[in-house]
Amino acid sequence: MEPGNDTHISKFLLLGISEDPTLQPFLFGLFLFMYLVTVLGNLLIIMAIISDSHLHTPMYFFLANLSFADIGFTSTTVPKMLVNIQTQSKVITYTGCIAQIFFLILFCVLDNFLLAVMAYDRYVAICHPLHYMVIMNHRLCGLLVLACWATTALNSLLETLMALRLSFCTDVEIPHFVCELNQLVLLACSDTFPNVIVMYFAAVLLGGGPFAGILYSYSKIVSSVRAISSTQGKYKAFSTCASHLSVVSLFYSTLLGVYLSSSITQNSQSTARASVMYSVVTPMLNPFIYSLRNKDIMGALRRLFRGKP
Repeated sequence: MEPGNDTHISKFLLLGISEDPTLQPFLFGLFLFMYLVTVLGNLLIIMAIISDSHLHTPMYFFLANLSFADIGFTSTTVPKMLVNIQTQSKVITYTGCIAQIFFLILFCVLDNFLLAVMAYDRYVAICHPLHYMVIMNHRLCGLLVLACWATTALNSLLETLMALRLSFCTDVEIPHFVCELNQLVLLACSDTFPNVIVMYFAAVLLGGGPFAGILYSYSKIVSSVRAISSTQGKYKAFSTCASHLSVVSLFYSTLLGVYLSSSITQNSQSTARASVMYSVVTPMLNPFIYSLRNKDIMGALRRLFRGKP
């Protein structure tokens, strides 16, 4: 039977990372462990920041929002994957797929924006230390986070609404463990040119813009640090950026790895395996990066567990 056009498709099939049945128990255990570590780690960061008045500063306010975004990002993908493995089903409903696309775009772009805002915060702290609290006041911090959420929500809504106009053939297999917009566009039988234009425009503007902001902030930071005469002063200045710089490097290097993987190989499931790095591993590692080398966070966590203010 020839594949037909079906505008009212009701479900898709997520092929996952591997179709080998012997690997499914291992994958279930691995992803369940990573998901629990991710949620618990980021929740502890949020609770530590809320409970400790010493952490009620712009940097930790942005970090709490980043941790929330990481929880949302992994919760959009991993639970459905675990359910499919456990029930030995590959099905995701059309509504579920569209919802995944919306929240995936929302939290991924939000991560990008928050990392840029945190880079700006470090720039002000190092380059304008005497005016830091005046510039990074509560109103500005609130507006920056609100702008991040509003911009990413509007972009996500636009791209999701444009996905709703697509019609699909009867072949609805997605070679991934999650509904990604580009995979959905590849499956469509209708004209996808407007979707592709919006996707590339959003990638350049909402992806490249914050990344350029991060590069600019760190170029100014490096210039300011070089002007410091003492070695101890330079080390102290750079140490305040170490955690953020590590997270930025991890986030963008994994995204670059997924892009290169999709460009080099024609195997979509190989790309799906590579995407695990930025969609699951990065949110899991972020709490460790921000806590293990941060005395303030570690102190707040100890006080939280002891029940002391």
